[in-house]
Amino acid sequence: MYSETVEIRGHFIDSLLLPKILDDILQNGAEFVVEELRVGKRRADPSYARVRLTSKDAAALDKLLKRIRQHGATLVHEQDCELAKAEQDGVFPDGFYSTTNQQTFVRLNGKWMAVERPEMDCGIRVLPDKAGAACVPFTDLRAGDLFVVGHHGVKIEPLERPSKEDVFSFMSSVVSTEKPKGTVARDIARSFRDMRYRGRKILAVAGPAVVHTGAAPQFVKLIESGYINLLFAGNALAAHDIEYALFGTSLGVYLDRGIPAEHGHENHMRAINTIRKCGGIRQAVEQGVLKKGIMHACVRHGVPFLLAGSIRDDGPLPDVITDVIEAQQRMRSMLSEVGIALMVATTLHSVAVGNLLPATVKTICVDINPAVVTKLADRGSFQALGIVTDVEPFLRELCQELNV
Repeated sequence: MYSETVEIRGHFIDSLLLPKILDDILQNGAEFVVEELRVGKRRADPSYARVRLTSKDAAALDKLLKRIRQHGATLVHEQDCELAKAEQDGVFPDGFYSTTNQQTFVRLNGKWMAVERPEMDCGIRVLPDKAGAACVPFTDLRAGDLFVVGHHGVKIEPLERPSKEDVFSFMSSVVSTEKPKGTVARDIARSFRDMRYRGRKILAVAGPAVVHTGAAPQFVKLIESGYINLLFAGNALAAHDIEYALFGTSLGVYLDRGIPAEHGHENHMRAINTIRKCGGIRQAVEQGVLKKGIMHACVRHGVPFLLAGSIRDDGPLPDVITDVIEAQQRMRSMLSEVGIALMVATTLHSVAVGNLLPATVKTICVDINPAVVTKLADRGSFQALGIVTDVEPFLRELCQELNV
């Protein structure tokens, strides 16, 4: 028989992490004995548990330890993490530790050290003098860099469960159309005010349905009132927003009347051509060609935007970054002060940006399709609050709650 003893600290009772760990132990054919359990007396008090695991197979025990580490369990007698050098650019050493989006620590020279820039699907690069560690994607690793391999000497600090008064306590429930939208919008508005008061940024990730559904005026209000500080989108959002600003249509349909314009299908191409002729979105605003809309508001109010391209784009607009690696790196560099991410009506961009965010960033995903919200959570952004609704009424209600 092979045994190890692990410790779990924090708020693992109300977050149900302890039963999840114990269930993992049994499901993987091992046995456990809870040697010590101290439960916090008040909600703010952390709890502590020491659990002894026993397995007939050493490899199975090692695999089990790797699983429960993701829930915050650490060995009582932990060792320093193991390091190995990358042998070539863009290739991690065999057995590298693949990261999550949760706060991670590595043990170096007998001390635990926080890993900088938590991000899922990366490796942990350690400085040559072992004075620091950070998450690094494939594209940024170089031959000779030191990386953590295996799972020993690594621990996760699970995200604490929000209080009942926090709208993000909803994240623990299944995605449903039955959530009270008015209450959720009110609580999100409160979170937006709190974030602005603390000087953190609010990121919006938006798809073209924001324009199609007639929600662009509400989106502009959020930009003008300082409740959107950064915008990530694709070519389509900008192209259709500019089409609406120049021709009053979105995909050839008049949004104020709901009827197609004659030859309206050409309008989005004519809009793209107009911006290309100006040299870009900012130039079109400065030249007085683009006078309203989401992109106009971003330029006028100094809100940075990043448009990432895809293979299906028309045009694209001159501002679109068509190299996806460059777009991803630019996004990553702009996220440092983001406290809330509002993802509206876009699947691929939501998942892409969700992959870059640490779990501490409150994430709200609004979409009429429940599968989008589920997909975002399934890809690792478990902290996402999913709201299944049409974008326009949600943004209208959010603006009302914010008095903008």
